[in-house]
Amino acid sequence: MRYLMTSVAMAAALAAGSAAAQDPIKIGFMATLEGTYTVLGEDGLRGFKLALLQHEDEAGGRPIEYVIGATDASPDSAVRAARKLIEQDQVDFVIGPLSGSEGIAIRDLAKEYPDVTFINGASGAQETTYVDPSENFFRFNMDGAQWGVGLGDYVAKEKDWKYVASVAEDYSFAYTNFLGFALEYCNAGGEIVERFWVPLGTKDFASVIAALPDDVDAIYLGLGGGDAVNFLNQYQQAGGSANLIGGTIMVDGTVLNSKGSAKQALVGTPASGPQADTWDDPEWQAYVKAYQDAFPPDQRFASPSLLGTAYYNATNAALQCLDELGGELGEGQGAFRACLSSIELDAPNGTITLDDNRQAIGSNFVIEVVETDDGNLATKLVKKVDGINQTLGMSKEEFDAIGRPGRDVPKCEAS
Repeated sequence: MRYLMTSVAMAAALAAGSAAAQDPIKIGFMATLEGTYTVLGEDGLRGFKLALLQHEDEAGGRPIEYVIGATDASPDSAVRAARKLIEQDQVDFVIGPLSGSEGIAIRDLAKEYPDVTFINGASGAQETTYVDPSENFFRFNMDGAQWGVGLGDYVAKEKDWKYVASVAEDYSFAYTNFLGFALEYCNAGGEIVERFWVPLGTKDFASVIAALPDDVDAIYLGLGGGDAVNFLNQYQQAGGSANLIGGTIMVDGTVLNSKGSAKQALVGTPASGPQADTWDDPEWQAYVKAYQDAFPPDQRFASPSLLGTAYYNATNAALQCLDELGGELGEGQGAFRACLSSIELDAPNGTITLDDNRQAIGSNFVIEVVETDDGNLATKLVKKVDGINQTLGMSKEEFDAIGRPGRDVPKCEAS
């Protein structure tokens, strides 16, 4: 009788375990689906959906469900969305956010929910993972400074542009992205003669355009989304004709695929970031085709934006770990986090690993905007730089001596 009872109990336990294995994994998705960065968030969502589609909406033998939390690039909106996803929707983990200052806010919020894992979507402020990082926050995209590597040298040495003014958005990601460019540029002998910082969501750039100096070789534009399009329209209307240098999201597909002719001013513009649209690498080309096949032409870009790619990579990292763990996150999600920490992600834009702060080490692409045979704009590869860590190859002491990215950091001093 004891044997019979034990067998029955074991059968019941196995049945319960099998049922539990089929319970859905619920993911909370966060992106800027409101405000000036809406178009960026929409492509982030496409990247997320593409990863799920290729995984047949399941991982580790369990179906995947997701709940969307819309943000508007403000830290408060990100915190509200994340709290709702966790407390009301009861998601297992969160993928997001997209924008820089949102990322810093979510890093801090993550410490309030130690049993929930947060996987960054695309936000790129340096502080998010470098300053007081959270053990349950993981970032599979490089930060803005890493995305600037290679551009400063190219502009100063190959283009021979020695004097530059800048116009950039006044928030954490733009500071970080500009720092990556400026460090190299100034060390190569370039001079940044004036810096203009504008609020996110700026619609009228007339005063900034009027104040831009005439005696510069180029203007660095650290703008994105609606801000980038507004500036280009107004700059052309004002008769502006200076050489342009693109911050990472200035020449992303979210801008190059915008309506109107103002974007034509970007043809020939050098920039840098985590991908090059026309790169001939087979894995990249296969990814681009999968993106194109997954969405109707009128509901996507000609090629995935860097936001789409960042969310695609973040989602694939989560799904790969769920597969390895048989769909089990482990106590306090410890097994899931151990896997994320040690994963080597074979991403379409190069291999990605994480450092001790759970921050991506990867490849960066120096690019230029070109017009393709079909009349669209895209970016072509100039050079690729591999193995970029968050201190940009410097020791921690050297890197920290520069100071945290800001309006006046870095200083522009030739080495």
